[in-house]
Amino acid sequence: MTNGCVNARTDIAPLRRARDRLQFAPVTTMLPADPAEQRARRLFRLSIGIYFMGGFLVSLVSLLVPRLKLLMGLDYFRASLVQLAFHSSYLLFALPITAILVRIGYMRGISLGLGVMGLGCLALIAATTMTNYPAVLLALLALAGGITFLQIAGNIVIAVVEPGNRAIPRMTLLQGFNSIGTVLAPLAGSSFLLAEDSVTGHDHSLMLAVPFIASALVVTVLAWGFARHRELLRPLPAPRRIPLHELGAVLADRRLLAGTVAMFGYVGAEVTIGTYLANYLVRGDVLGLAPVDAGRLVALYWAGAMVGRFAGAMVLSRWAPPRVLVAAAIGAAMLVLAAMGATGTGGAVALIAVGLCNSIMYPTLFALSLPDDETRAPYASMALCMAVVGGAVIPVVTGAIADAQGLRSALGLSAVCYAGIALFGWACSAIWRREPKAIAA
Repeated sequence: MTNGCVNARTDIAPLRRARDRLQFAPVTTMLPADPAEQRARRLFRLSIGIYFMGGFLVSLVSLLVPRLKLLMGLDYFRASLVQLAFHSSYLLFALPITAILVRIGYMRGISLGLGVMGLGCLALIAATTMTNYPAVLLALLALAGGITFLQIAGNIVIAVVEPGNRAIPRMTLLQGFNSIGTVLAPLAGSSFLLAEDSVTGHDHSLMLAVPFIASALVVTVLAWGFARHRELLRPLPAPRRIPLHELGAVLADRRLLAGTVAMFGYVGAEVTIGTYLANYLVRGDVLGLAPVDAGRLVALYWAGAMVGRFAGAMVLSRWAPPRVLVAAAIGAAMLVLAAMGATGTGGAVALIAVGLCNSIMYPTLFALSLPDDETRAPYASMALCMAVVGGAVIPVVTGAIADAQGLRSALGLSAVCYAGIALFGWACSAIWRREPKAIAA
């Protein structure tokens, strides 16, 4: 018995020493990384690419308006049909694309959308080579169809993977990378799309092809990346298919309806200013710049959104998003009104500064509009994506007003849109909770 007790104490002595050492060991060396956190990080890194390319191509398309106006002698209204073709795809394709996403899953859907974007870039090159305006519009429709996959699925996967109220700051941060794309597109694309030689020379088609060929290559690589990592969402519940006769009830959510209207106005106003900013800056009573220089200054508009989104990711983690949204919308409306009345540098600075106010609007509107029932997230995202058609409607209406009454007066429509966004934010602030279920959906 005695020997047995001594042997037992001797046997457990190494265990005690090991225990004592472990008590002082850092916790991180003991616990494996949280699989959900690892999944969120990997998906965030992948998403940077699609947000960047989405912003790059949207901004590049905006430069086609002044280019086609110069190349084909179009008026404001006909040139703005570029934006109509590009953004109307969100309305036309949102429902069938949502059905595809529910069937094949978000990751495969994103990969498919990126592939369609690559084909759209190549089709756009072919259409401009033929100087065929209807073919250009059809190619833009295809390009935007691919982006529609990203609009519907990309935001949802971040909202699904990110825990709690971290979704809005993370989505805002990703929008910052989207803005990097919108900033680089005018800087890189103006030399190919708006330089005098690219418009009047014999090699104008080759000049235009360069940025779109590069874009097609990048989105193809991204498509391969998402297809290869499609297992990231496998542990999570798949989107639920809702019968068509129940869809109306899903979309009748009052908060979703109001958010959809606000999203319509936001995208419409942002695209309108990005589209006509170069035309505003070339005016003799503003800066009187050459088209290529005005196109490069458009980068400052998107740079404001970029800076605001990176800063907004921190702001939105500390202050209630509805209140931040109200402040940003009121600021944007006031700046547009200032640009309508001011001349010279003051007017240019005011209109360019609207980009800073735009910075936090999209992710905040998206998250605040989602219903509490997370199984309805794909269909809510579909409705919000369809609202992006505001980027087609508002610029065309603005172009018609500009032809009739002048560009300064036409900018007033954007101010009205921002006023509507402020009203939505004010309504949401009354029901805001620190960690609403909708944001974790």
